[in-house]
Amino acid sequence: MSSEAEIVPGRPRSGYCRVGAWEMHYSEWGRPGAPPVILWHGLARSGRDFDVLAHSLADRFHLIAPDTIGRGLSQWSDNPDADYCLAVYVETARGLADALGLSSFAWVGTSMGGAIGIRAAGGILKHRISRLVINDIGPTFPPAPFERIKAYVGSPPEFATVAEMTDYFKTIYKPFGWHSEAQWRHMAETSLRRLPNGRLTTHYDPAIVRQLFAHPADYEQWESYDRITAPTLVLRGVESDLLLADTARAMGERGPRARIVEVGGCGHAPALNVESQIRVIRDFLSA
Repeated sequence: MSSEAEIVPGRPRSGYCRVGAWEMHYSEWGRPGAPPVILWHGLARSGRDFDVLAHSLADRFHLIAPDTIGRGLSQWSDNPDADYCLAVYVETARGLADALGLSSFAWVGTSMGGAIGIRAAGGILKHRISRLVINDIGPTFPPAPFERIKAYVGSPPEFATVAEMTDYFKTIYKPFGWHSEAQWRHMAETSLRRLPNGRLTTHYDPAIVRQLFAHPADYEQWESYDRITAPTLVLRGVESDLLLADTARAMGERGPRARIVEVGGCGHAPALNVESQIRVIRDFLSA
């Protein structure tokens, strides 16, 4: 476990807006009018994953952490095969930015959020994303983690107590790296919903996994990556099996020629909840 001191965030402001066919929820930190940063979470997660990072950057930036449709407090889709895919997620990102009046903004994306950032910064938001941080994902998806994710995301387990759910997260998200007991509990508390039978499960639509079946090539994105012109930072967990070392190296040599930072002590994906990781992002966004 890292010796870095724990950062304890307060609660963010909560907002909603209509984006296309859906109501989207977002968490918000900092002062509107400060340089805006969109923080986009991973496949089966929510915007609350960024509580520590956003709290730590709120003195300098205006931070918006949306829940992707089908996750957290955002609306679920009635047509999962059509709507749960990167193209639609990018459209919702543009709609969110329009609704909030953001003409230009930085982007920090973890895992799926990084893939959405690649698609957006190489496509319809190319001239609006001013700086791009990609956290432990590349423009290609290795077969082993792809199959692993397909196997577990569509069948979220049920739990009797928050303690059981916390222990489950400690197991499946162990590669995230350093978490204190309080941070593990915070992850569970911001990731749960109660079922009609009174038990607890994760706060997402199990049908989000349909993306991996209906759009199997969604994460093959070298073409989009090569179109990115925004300054780009790539974080890679040293033990990551999702962003391989050779892929990260190629990301530094082509397209935006990203700066690559290896993060020790974790795999997929750095949780961005300790000072050393936060400092790298703060410095990059402030340059």
